[in-house]
Amino acid sequence: MATKRMTPGFSDQVMGLVKSLRTDAPDCVASGVVDMSMGTLLSYETVDNHPPEVLDLLAGATLDLFQGRTVVMIEDVFKERRGVSSENHFFQEILVNSENLTHLFVRMSEQQDVVAVVVCRKSVNVGMLFAQVRRVVKEYAL
Repeated sequence: MATKRMTPGFSDQVMGLVKSLRTDAPDCVASGVVDMSMGTLLSYETVDNHPPEVLDLLAGATLDLFQGRTVVMIEDVFKERRGVSSENHFFQEILVNSENLTHLFVRMSEQQDVVAVVVCRKSVNVGMLFAQVRRVVKEYAL
């Protein structure tokens, strides 16, 4: 059975999502889309040049955040205790603050293994960041 990633136009949708995130997220300095099932960064836009090895590591880091061994164990415990049998994941959004930046990772609703990533200046209004990114991600329902 073909997945959405194999359909014509998926690449255009991903590039459109990245561009919209980069444009619409407040104080955004970079955006991208990671496919955790393939372990790849599908597309990205940034205002700065980043070492290629950092970009190469983004997909792995995203996978660790959302589906690392301990995270999966926590989700399994929650599912068991709540009697949930769905394959959907509990952790849908993760916010990470580094020294100078705020990183927001959001799972796509249709394909749980695809994650939108937005990097903003740390001074960003986090409420506005979530609102804008959620709006854009909803429009692109990959």
